[in-house]
Amino acid sequence: MAIREIVTHPNEILTAKCKEVTVFNQKLATLLDDMYDTMIASDGIGIAAPQVGETIQVAIVDLGEGQEVIEMINPEVVEIGGSEIEVEGCLSFPDIYGEVERPFYVKVEAQDRDGALYELEAEDYEARAILHEIDHLHGVLFTSKIIRYVDLEEVEKELEEEQL
Repeated sequence: MAIREIVTHPNEILTAKCKEVTVFNQKLATLLDDMYDTMIASDGIGIAAPQVGETIQVAIVDLGEGQEVIEMINPEVVEIGGSEIEVEGCLSFPDIYGEVERPFYVKVEAQDRDGALYELEAEDYEARAILHEIDHLHGVLFTSKIIRYVDLEEVEKELEEEQL
């Protein structure tokens, strides 16, 4: 397991449409492990393969809080519902934050690291993180969805208020 360099904007790989994964092997498992280590080392909650230089449909979300790590290979959104606007950031856009409107609920079909198909439902912040990472796999950047940019001080103030 290794920490990889995060690809930052501007870089063409971030806007490329990723290829479907067809081989489920040790190379894929190593990539998933490296992505996880890279995400944790960067204090992130999600990461997609293009962010570590790989143009394949692989993404991870880990909100911590005792939840299992979500590994999504070839994810497909099959249902969405509701809507909410919240502040997002991205490991590929250091120090850029903005309000983004996304569905409150999502249902996704994906494969795990062994190729087994599974279905996942998520709401609120978890749904937001999943959709953000799936966007990366289609070359869609969160900056294209920002309604209003937010400065770091405003983000930190909101986090402090939530913890009270």
